[in-house]
Amino acid sequence: MTDIAVTAPAVTVNGRSRPLDGVATHATALDWLRDTGLSGSKEGCAEGECGACAMMLATPDAAGGTTWTPVNACLVPVYALDGQEIVTAEGLGTVEDLHPVQEKLAEAGGSQCGYCTPGFACSMAAEYYRPDRGAAADETCPVHDDAHDAEHGPNGFDLHALSGNLCRCTGYRPIRDAAYALGSPEADDPLQQRLAGPAPAPVATDAVVDGSRFLRPATLAEALQVLRDEPTALVVAGSTDWGVEVNIRGSRAPFVVAIDQLEELRGLTETDEYVEIGAALPLSEVERRLDGRIPLLAKLFPQFASRLIRNRGTFGGNLGTGSPIGDTPPALLALGARLVLASVDGQREVDLAEYFTGYRQSVRAKDELITAVRIPLPLAEYTAFHKIAKRRFDDISSVAIGFALDVEDGVVTGARIGLGGVAATPLRARDTEEALIGRPWDITTVKAASAVLQGEGTPMSDHRASSDYRAHMLGSALLKFYSQTVIQSKEVSA
Repeated sequence: MTDIAVTAPAVTVNGRSRPLDGVATHATALDWLRDTGLSGSKEGCAEGECGACAMMLATPDAAGGTTWTPVNACLVPVYALDGQEIVTAEGLGTVEDLHPVQEKLAEAGGSQCGYCTPGFACSMAAEYYRPDRGAAADETCPVHDDAHDAEHGPNGFDLHALSGNLCRCTGYRPIRDAAYALGSPEADDPLQQRLAGPAPAPVATDAVVDGSRFLRPATLAEALQVLRDEPTALVVAGSTDWGVEVNIRGSRAPFVVAIDQLEELRGLTETDEYVEIGAALPLSEVERRLDGRIPLLAKLFPQFASRLIRNRGTFGGNLGTGSPIGDTPPALLALGARLVLASVDGQREVDLAEYFTGYRQSVRAKDELITAVRIPLPLAEYTAFHKIAKRRFDDISSVAIGFALDVEDGVVTGARIGLGGVAATPLRARDTEEALIGRPWDITTVKAASAVLQGEGTPMSDHRASSDYRAHMLGSALLKFYSQTVIQSKEVSA
């Protein structure tokens, strides 16, 4: 972001610039859209779990063009969209001239009450415009084709693009049929043509309404100075956590500092010693840029909430909130990650295993920001991420476990195990690691270490799981991991 003068806040919605004059600084994009008459977006859960509020945000692609990225309007502070461009369901098509996505949904019977349909249409449209989606469907291309896997259509449509959208009455089969029947965008499609141009550049924002302030600094240096001067300011990036607090608990912050667009926090670099990931780089972008080069994270990402959440959520936010049930800490602990913390006095590096000090507490000072996560190289030979939850996707974990193991000549030479959901903080399973290192990687060692792992942490009982269940899941996790490594070893030797 360049250091430019702050202009009157405004958002481009469906091709038209709309000012944010007098809008409360805590207002979400969803509430603002509905207040301006764009009621297609709906509030279902107000937590980012149902996708009824989905809209498309113009974000930059690697080639300098634009990508349509679906996000939850119910979680995004509207001032975080200052200078940005969005498309809602109303901007896709009209009753007289339906968008291809809307047309296919209607043809397939993909809507009954219609409450969730605008959100489905926006998520589906973003996938429709994905440049590398693949071959287009046509009249001769069957919607149900055994040659394609269960999560991708014959037209290349990735069904996980809809993983954050829930429907309570239609059922998903007709919605999937509509997605798999989509062809390719026409050359004269305005939303397709828009992708050739650059996405809107981030702008500095400073809005004060009724005594509350929303600030987007132009540079990291400016942000750090603000935190030194105003240590009680609330820092937000993707706002996937604070947005829930605003909607469900009525949280109101007198001073919000948005860091989601700071260039210094959105990099991803690789050296011989580590991979450094910017703290404000959206998880979907991290996943795309890494492209599987860190297998443990590749296993984590599909299980982290939904695509809609990952399009906004960040490592910095997940770690900064300090939640003991966040999904990224166990994986990063297993990877031996270190955090880069910065203030106006400079920066320091902290081992993630030493970062958490108590429930939602850490060693980070009030005037410090997490600027990056560093994952040391080389990576462990065997890794896994186990998430125990009530739903396969888009759910909060009851227990999350990250494994990273090195085995040489049948003996464990290195072990790191990260745990979440079993104590007041994420933690390393140190006793279990000690029970593994220096011993044969066989069923006898695994059974003995599993008994140790079952006693790690201080799991509690709540509405997600009992303490006994959490302990039992810990005890069985290492056995499952062992069986996976045996299978992996056989595949490699074959």
